Amino acid sequence: MKKLSSAALVAAFVLNVLPGPADRISLLRAHAALSQPEMVELLKAVDDRQKNNGDWRAGAYLEQKEKDKVDTVYETEYYRRSQDEKFMILFTKPKSSAGQGYLRIDKNLWFYDPSVGKWERRTERERIGGTNSRRSDFDESRLAEEYDPSDEGEEKLGAYTAQKLLLKGKAGIDLAFPVIRIWIDKATKNILKRQEYALSGKLLRTSYYPKWKKVFSVSKKADVYYPEEIRFYDEVEKANQTLVLIRGVDTNPLPANLFTKAWLESKSR
Repeated sequence: MKKLSSAALVAAFVLNVLPGPADRISLLRAHAALSQPEMVELLKAVDDRQKNNGDWRAGAYLEQKEKDKVDTVYETEYYRRSQDEKFMILFTKPKSSAGQGYLRIDKNLWFYDPSVGKWERRTERERIGGTNSRRSDFDESRLAEEYDPSDEGEEKLGAYTAQKLLLKGKAGIDLAFPVIRIWIDKATKNILKRQEYALSGKLLRTSYYPKWKKVFSVSKKADVYYPEEIRFYDEVEKANQTLVLIRGVDTNPLPANLFTKAWLESKSR
């Protein structure tokens, strides 16, 4: 039996979940609608499987494709410390971006550029490094806290049976996307596909999660899941897309001064 390459496996996954002929995506019409409490519990399960109630450190490789531009590759380190709810992304490559970074303190997101030498406040809609990714793509999942769900039934995505939910952002919360449609694998409770919209209903971005990995969280003392690979497709500028590979995950506790230390080290590179 011929073994498929990683690229072929990803291509097959994307082809299976993209909207297309009825033999690829079929609705299970016999599905009984979930109640509001059941949908909220499902979102909590999704959040819990990805949430590390402690500390988290990882590296991320980002590959950005844009129309009429040369592909750009970024390497970053990102850190999350739940005790004081801090989150940070630092760019290490390319050299032109090294030392740049984002820092979330409480509910505020800040950007630092060493060539300018000052902090600037940004919104949750900020594209990380100009790619199609956002801060929320790397941070803890908070769907149950931030959105109200509506049931849209079950749907087949290739070999997977997914629960489809429409999520509308709760009032008073600054979100990158006020409306989201997600497909949750019923077997694992991991997200397979996600579409994000403006308030007007315009589709802005589609994401696919073909690979998930389970690791043991030292802080949580339980298993957590994270997407090893995410593919973002810009639905406004159709030629733009971003590949994110997450690697080197470490769930050991982070020292309180880690954020300051990591920031100073990044500026010296």
